[in-house]
Amino acid sequence: MSRKNIRIGDRAVDGRSLFRRRGGAVLELALTLSILFSICYGLIECGYYFYVKNTMEGAAREGCRAGIVTGGTTAECNSAIENQLQAAGLVPNGTSASAGSGVYTIGNYTVTYMDNGVTVTNVASITTGDTLTVQITATWGTVGAGFRPAAIIGASKTITTASAMRVEG
Repeated sequence: MSRKNIRIGDRAVDGRSLFRRRGGAVLELALTLSILFSICYGLIECGYYFYVKNTMEGAAREGCRAGIVTGGTTAECNSAIENQLQAAGLVPNGTSASAGSGVYTIGNYTVTYMDNGVTVTNVASITTGDTLTVQITATWGTVGAGFRPAAIIGASKTITTASAMRVEG
């Protein structure tokens, strides 16, 4: 003889549940949240990467603008770049450029000045009508070191930006 369950709500008369769920929702939540958090952290890291790159482009542009005017100096270019990087919070206040052989270092950023593609140490020596190029380079592992929640972008990734303008006379 077959016994039919009589339903009262979601339970049979004998107290057993008619719906057998054994942690399926918790498992689905765990799997879904891990994927969603990975995507979220990846988007945050990529967003910060593009923020740093865009700020470096703006700093290169401002350094180039400071150098193309009549009487522009390397110190003025470095100061303009420092101001942009400090305003964005990428280098601490009080950071100043240290000189190398045609290459300047501002925090973790390397700045190179070029006259028609040739590295120069003094921006004031560039003649009127030539092209001044300001190139800023950084390594993602040092620039974004504290802000890599998913570590999607490799630490050895080099970020390079440049701005080129004709020197005024």
